[in-house]
Order: sequence, then C-alpha cells, then structure tokens
Amino acid sequence: MPEPFDWDILHRPSAMAMVRGQLGFSWMVLSGRLAQLTDDQYFWRPSSEALTVVRRHYTGRFRSLGSGEWVAQWPDEPDHRGPRTIAWLIAHLTETFFERWEWTFGASQQGRADINLHGNARDAVAWLTHWVEAWQDAIADLDEEQVMTIGLSQATELDAGEPFGHVVLRLNRELIHHGSEIMTLQDLYAVAA
Repeated sequence: MPEPFDWDILHRPSAMAMVRGQLGFSWMVLSGRLAQLTDDQYFWRPSSEALTVVRRHYTGRFRSLGSGEWVAQWPDEPDHRGPRTIAWLIAHLTETFFERWEWTFGASQQGRADINLHGNARDAVAWLTHWVEAWQDAIADLDEEQVMTIGLSQATELDAGEPFGHVVLRLNRELIHHGSEIMTLQDLYAVAA
C-alpha cells in the first residue's frame, strides 16, 4: 500500500516544499497503479521491437544494463524512440533513482550498471519503491542552502555542474514522464488483452 500523501506540504512556503510535494504526489499516483501490476502487464510488448527486461543472455542486438541475471536492453543511441515495456520503464526509473541516491547520499561507488533488476512485477515494484522512498527521505532532510549547492550530486557530469535543486526537478520529470508511459501501457494492455 502506498504511503499517504503529506497534504500539509502544500502549505509550506518554500521552493523545495513545492518540489517535494510534486514528487510525493506523482509517486502516490504511480505507486497506486503499480500496486496492481501483474507479470503479464509488466512484460507486455506493445510491439515486437519494444525494449524490455530479459535474462542476460537474451539481450539481442542491445547492450545490457544491470548486474544480475535480469538486465534491461539498452540501445546504443541516446535518443532511441522505440517502444518500451513497463518492465523496461520500471528498470530505468529504478536505476535513475538508485544512481542519484548513491552519488549524492550514499558511498559514491556504484553506478547504474551495478543495479540489480527483477524478472517479475512484484520484486521490480518493491525495488523501485525502495529507491524512490530512499530518495524522498534523503531530500526531505536538506535545507534550502544545500538544495542550491552546485555539485552535491556527482552521479553525472551534468549533475556535478548544476545546483542540486535542478537534479531533484529532473528526477521529478523522469518519474512523471515515465510514470505516465507506464499508466498508458497498463490502459493499452487492458483493451488489448
């Protein structure tokens, strides 16, 4: 069951409270939908070319992302526009939140390639939930000055060169963007099945 949204945050007059509220509300909506995710929905391919999560030896023409038996197919081109499965979208969100947390609040040793991915919806959603909540908890403890610190996150070259608040906003956009894709795929699956 998703955590209830902290409606009181809407009455706190700070930029970071607004950013945290956006993340919290977006995660509440998405996690509510993910709570009902089935393995069939998780792996459903809107086309035969859809990127997905596969066992390591089935990556095909794609690179693999992940350290375990299950990996995400990763395209060579950064602006790949092909369709993706819910499994792929959850893997991408998980590695994004994991890497940012690791290189901002963690030991700064592991990167996105070190993430452990899952071959079923329940474990994948639990792992995404773990990293989104770890990120939420960590940014909740920051004061306004820390939010403006350039290079607080060292996850990427872009992160290292900008105020941390921009990193937080970018992760909010990732969650909203890919969360919308996940919910759309769930809706399409319902009418296609």
